[in-house]
Amino acid sequence: EEQMVNRVKKTVCSLLPIIGWLRIYNIKKWLLGDIVSGISTGLVAVLQGLAYCLLASLPPRYGLFTAFFPVIIYFFLGTSRHISVGAFPVLSLMVGAAVTRLVPDDGPPVNITGFEGLTQDQQRVMVAASATFLMGIFQLAMGLLQVGFIVTYLSDTLISGYTTAAAVHILVSQLKFVFGLTVPGLSGPLSLIYKVFVQIDKTNIASLVISIIVMVVVFIVKELNERFKAKLPVPIPIEVIMTIIICGISYAFQFDQKYQVEIVGDIPPGYEPPMAPNMEVFQQTVGDAFPMAIVGFAVAFSVAKVYAIKHEYHIDGNQELIALGLSNIFGASFKCFAASTALSRTAVQESTGGKTQIAGLLSAIIVMIVTLSIGFLLEPLPKAVLGAVVIVNLKGMLMQVRDVPYLWRKDPPDCVSVQISLPIVMSSVSLLFSSPRCSVLASISGTDIYRDRKDYLNIFEPEGVKVFRIPSPIYFANIDFFRNKLNEYLGFNPLRVLRKRNKALQKIRKLLSKGELQIKGVSCVSINHDMYVYILEKLHSCKFFDSEIKSSMFFLTLHDAMLSVLEKDPNPILKSCTHCFLRNKIVSIAAFTKPPLNLHVGDLHALNRPSDLVKSWCPAGFTSKSKL
Repeated sequence: EEQMVNRVKKTVCSLLPIIGWLRIYNIKKWLLGDIVSGISTGLVAVLQGLAYCLLASLPPRYGLFTAFFPVIIYFFLGTSRHISVGAFPVLSLMVGAAVTRLVPDDGPPVNITGFEGLTQDQQRVMVAASATFLMGIFQLAMGLLQVGFIVTYLSDTLISGYTTAAAVHILVSQLKFVFGLTVPGLSGPLSLIYKVFVQIDKTNIASLVISIIVMVVVFIVKELNERFKAKLPVPIPIEVIMTIIICGISYAFQFDQKYQVEIVGDIPPGYEPPMAPNMEVFQQTVGDAFPMAIVGFAVAFSVAKVYAIKHEYHIDGNQELIALGLSNIFGASFKCFAASTALSRTAVQESTGGKTQIAGLLSAIIVMIVTLSIGFLLEPLPKAVLGAVVIVNLKGMLMQVRDVPYLWRKDPPDCVSVQISLPIVMSSVSLLFSSPRCSVLASISGTDIYRDRKDYLNIFEPEGVKVFRIPSPIYFANIDFFRNKLNEYLGFNPLRVLRKRNKALQKIRKLLSKGELQIKGVSCVSINHDMYVYILEKLHSCKFFDSEIKSSMFFLTLHDAMLSVLEKDPNPILKSCTHCFLRNKIVSIAAFTKPPLNLHVGDLHALNRPSDLVKSWCPAGFTSKSKL
């Protein structure tokens, strides 16, 4: 009965992660940061909600809905404490593709029963909400079926390539707002670029000037935020500041009437009643909804994992699928479009002091206040400002183009993996259920042979040294499996030890700079690089090595690595007695007190155990009970 109660508690806590972090919530240390973060993120969410609506081809007010309803559900069900749930530009673009296909700018919409008596905007909202509802169903189903691991089979190269290509498409799609043009329905590759530049002589100069000013100022201030982030208490919310300034100027000088600048327009206060999804739209958008579900989850999980590692807590991929699925189902019922997370918005939430999803809840409250009370103040805002904000926020994704030379040097086939993504995914299916048998190795006494320590009795395993073996290449799909198994065999989390070590190193560097500490000497390991130059050259070309990870940490054989560890061991007995170099069937045993002895491995059989040999050539204090 007690086990049943514990099982129920565990199940409830896994389905409602809020219980876990709410129990440890530190009001004194975390509340102020969450409040500041919530307000800052809420202001950014308002602006991005309006801007990303342009990508989804929807009226701007529905971006405010998307910044509110999904956040409420994720607050209770999400395992990440830092991601900001809401509109994401790539997903918004995918929604917009489905919307404009079923309800084009010019020409009649697709024949769907539920479209009768609706305006074009209402038809588009129905398509977006129904596609989002179906996307949520896919995510929820995958979460319940425990297939959250599928995201590990999407390589960083594949995801970055996809998002970079989408960023280029988004950039091009915003040109019509930057130039202030009215572009007719689009079809075919590069059609938008063609139709924009065909009308380039009709450019609205006021819109273009506004866009350039906003992009330049926002870009410069964002760079300053990044450069001085250690000194700034919070990043300067330049997007919000420019929005307020331009909105006020637009209202005062009536940009829409005097200069024909297209503005956001009417933002009715309040929310609309819930709406059931349309089954016919389901049939038309099933091909859009499934990729949206995968992309939305992959992006959210990748961002969540970064901050989970940074702040040392665990996220559950399956629970994230359930949380995002229900968030999108609930949001779609209130006419929201697809929600995931945006890296820039999440960065604001974390960098301004956000510790938990209380910051996310407060950001949703800020959005609600704008929606209910002061949304009308944003009506004079030129759409050119929103287009400029979207373009500037694409910088991170567009800069991934710089990775192409690195990826080409690393692996040319992987560099073009976006073009052959289907074969890559299909080949990964064969690996889904493969879990290599990991083991901890130890040397068989008197030899340089290392085997699983569970299979042998007479082994040598120095205290404090673990030889971990994974009989599989380490790549993007099994890196989490490798890390978890390594932590399991070690019995602790090396990341925490590394952080403590780095803090200690910082103190040591300060003492060195002040002259209060001196380093007398550092021992190094001599390596014969020529024997494994296919490997080291590859690592150098990938810029794998740095000041912390050096080529001298890599060894030709496992035994060489063990000898290097023992060379640096502070234990004087081990240091003087266990330097056994087994090469070409020769054993060389070195001691501080006597010259080295050379003999064939076969001679060891005349001895009862290796410790007898070592004992005869080492200081009298050495006994068979020592580490060796």
